[in-house]
Amino acid sequence: MKVNRHAKIVELVNKYHIETQEELADKLKAEGFQITQATISRDIRDLKLTKVQTDGGRQKYVVLKATENALRDKYIRIMKDGFVSMDMAMNILVIKTVSGMAMAVAAAIDEMHWNEVVGCIAGDDTIMCAIRTVEETSVVMEKIRKFVL
Repeated sequence: MKVNRHAKIVELVNKYHIETQEELADKLKAEGFQITQATISRDIRDLKLTKVQTDGGRQKYVVLKATENALRDKYIRIMKDGFVSMDMAMNILVIKTVSGMAMAVAAAIDEMHWNEVVGCIAGDDTIMCAIRTVEETSVVMEKIRKFVL
């Protein structure tokens, strides 16, 4: 899916010194993504990747930082697109997502920087969020409901 691929591209660009579209395609293929050069070009444009010069005079792709509101809107859209249901078990919030969307939704929740959320662990379609207290679990559930319902 596009959201998962975009998340992986951002991760790869932040982790590795990627200089060309071919290098990016090779990294994505190593991660199990089937991708064409045209798709890479669109993804670079969609993600607003740009090249910057490094200390050694070479270039690498970086993610241009979007405005805070634009990022918040993107995270909300990811949560809306992937969310299926949620339930609490004491201070653990379990969120069910569309298959393949758990990592993207968990990353979106992490990027919201809610003080109540200690962290998230995601599988394919399930997220476990550790919340500071039982009471705050209800608060986080309400925040999520406002975005997805």
